[in-house]
Amino acid sequence: QVQLVESGGGLVQPGGSLRLSCVASGSIFSIYAITWYRQAPGKQRELVASITTGGSTNYAGSVKGRFTISRDNAKNTVYLQMNSLKPEDTAVYYCKAARTSTLYYWGQGTQVTVSS
Repeated sequence: QVQLVESGGGLVQPGGSLRLSCVASGSIFSIYAITWYRQAPGKQRELVASITTGGSTNYAGSVKGRFTISRDNAKNTVYLQMNSLKPEDTAVYYCKAARTSTLYYWGQGTQVTVSS
């Protein structure tokens, strides 16, 4: 069992930055691949960025070059550094820890609002 808690969301102006954190507890964090998803009102949840147990990363095209995902296994934490934020980045951001395609856990989400 893994418990995930996201934090770091908030209101930011276009062009600004935020760093989201996803802190895990309850299991060996390093064996889980971590993915950040987001869901805007009226839209489906979409993948934002992922990081494997070995540190390989993947990004959605819409955030590539602006967002950076990283992990600190010693702190059981994955970060999502978001720069050059746009209004279309507004969403609830969730992290997901996956051991396999059928064994995974979700956090409760953190709201990110990009608005002037």
